[in-house]
Amino acid sequence: MTESPNGAKTGAVADVRQPASYYERHIFFCLNERKNGEQCCAHHGAAEGFDRCKMQVKAAGLSGPGKVRVNKAGCLDRCAAGPVAVVYPEAVWYSFVDNHDNHDIDEIVESHLKNGRVVERLLIPGDVGR
Repeated sequence: MTESPNGAKTGAVADVRQPASYYERHIFFCLNERKNGEQCCAHHGAAEGFDRCKMQVKAAGLSGPGKVRVNKAGCLDRCAAGPVAVVYPEAVWYSFVDNHDNHDIDEIVESHLKNGRVVERLLIPGDVGR
């Protein structure tokens, strides 16, 4: 707002600045479990992936304000690609396999969460949904 010569306020646009994000990145893991036998992330090791990510982020010193937050989520509605995780603010959607032979989560943490590089091979195609 600005003030006119007679002291009245006029409708100037205020300077609105986006505050810095509390976290640099969020990674959300779908942990939804469908009881009716439908495809869901919980049936594909999502909880184990979440646990590993949380552990790796902490071990790398990436957790906390201004850094990375690892969150549980309900259904992210991309069940056919499960298990699913999404990294914001970039809105990058991943599917992963994490077991004794394969550690996709480690690669997501090191490449994307730590260094800002998307792991292309784990991206979910844009047309894959429920």
